[in-house]
Amino acid sequence: MRFVMSSNSEYKGISVLFLLIFAGLIPPEVSALVFTDTALKVYQFPIDKIPRIDGDISDWEIVPENYKYGTDMLLDVENERNIKVDPADCDVTVRVGWVNGLNRLYFLYEAYDNYWDFENPGLHNDMFEITVDTDLSGGDFIYKDFNAPDLNGLTNLQENSHAQNFHICTPAVDKSWAMVWNCPAWLNKFPYMNCAYSYDFKHGESGRLIMECWITPYDLASFDGPESSTVCQLEENSLIGLSWLIADWDGPGKRHALPSLSHNVMQVHDASYLRPFRLMPLEDRFVDTLDACYTFDILDNARRVVSFKDTSRGSITSWLWDFGDGTVSNEQNPVHTYEKPGYLGAFTVMLTIKGPKGTSSYTTLMEVIFRNH
Repeated sequence: MRFVMSSNSEYKGISVLFLLIFAGLIPPEVSALVFTDTALKVYQFPIDKIPRIDGDISDWEIVPENYKYGTDMLLDVENERNIKVDPADCDVTVRVGWVNGLNRLYFLYEAYDNYWDFENPGLHNDMFEITVDTDLSGGDFIYKDFNAPDLNGLTNLQENSHAQNFHICTPAVDKSWAMVWNCPAWLNKFPYMNCAYSYDFKHGESGRLIMECWITPYDLASFDGPESSTVCQLEENSLIGLSWLIADWDGPGKRHALPSLSHNVMQVHDASYLRPFRLMPLEDRFVDTLDACYTFDILDNARRVVSFKDTSRGSITSWLWDFGDGTVSNEQNPVHTYEKPGYLGAFTVMLTIKGPKGTSSYTTLMEVIFRNH
């Protein structure tokens, strides 16, 4: 757990924080963050309405207005200015989405800039910088010791990253989509990231840009490759750490701005400075009144012991499991032992639920499979 406060107020601050957590006013999972609000939200897209990454914003029209985060929420933190951003200079709107079952975060970035700067082949490029820490581990994920005198030395860099920073070029012209700071280079390429743009301006001109992307968040991103890394398992109603910062260049010798959602430039390398976002459930209009569904795990392949978990939606008064071997159960989450391997070593299982709104059934077709010995 990490706290950022002066030494004189450390004891008092920690005591107050624990009191707020104990009282239920602050969820304990956000206690590693400087920001403890939970008002920001990630919209859940239905699986039949996943946004296409093509620069067309029509896929996002279903997202309500209260999921839009604009310029008014940002402070320019360049050189600790901490001032409001002038929309005449840079005006942005960001929406964030997710899809249950896909471990991706989707972003729609709409921005007006009075001077788009992207001609230089290096990092001098207007950017939308996303920092994400999906398991709320907090702390510095770029440098082992940010205050060390050898800050630029390779010995000060971590070998793996528990959070990620994506410097996404806006737009990316003759260069990769993003620089991923102290993260393995495979992370900023498909199939771990995807990005598309729509704009009609040239370098140095003003205009409006649309950028769509998705990123894959990792609890551990390893330089040894994706097979040595741990993808974050996004779950409904869970909280994640997330923030963004805009690198707004306005040409040679002109003012450089860093509008930040976290109001602190530390967000770019320290996950404790991120904002808590909640992965929201589906809107009611996309949820059936009663919808049966379940998952299962084989606990013991040799003895054919299977645990079933009801994941149905709606108001339910009864459950009926048909395990496909002539036996049934009325438990909500039964554990069942199959006496025989079954036809071709597999079973078809059906769950039927009932409630005030009717009946619903869900069947997996020969998916409970036991390995041969």
